[in-house]
Amino acid sequence: MTDTDTPPFDAAAHVAHMETVMGLTIEEDWRPSVVANMAATAAAAALVLDFPLDDEIEPAPVFIP
Repeated sequence: MTDTDTPPFDAAAHVAHMETVMGLTIEEDWRPSVVANMAATAAAAALVLDFPLDDEIEPAPVFIP
């Protein structure tokens, strides 16, 4: 499967799956907010994951602020 074949992230399905896996109960009143938060988190992660890096780039061994 290539990147173009990857289905879009389904935040609602992910939340429902993780609710089961983690043994959580999400109140129905809260579910839209949880799904929206998961979708926003996935969008933020996509910005990082989609950033092009050269193959020779390596992570810094120590973070010094």
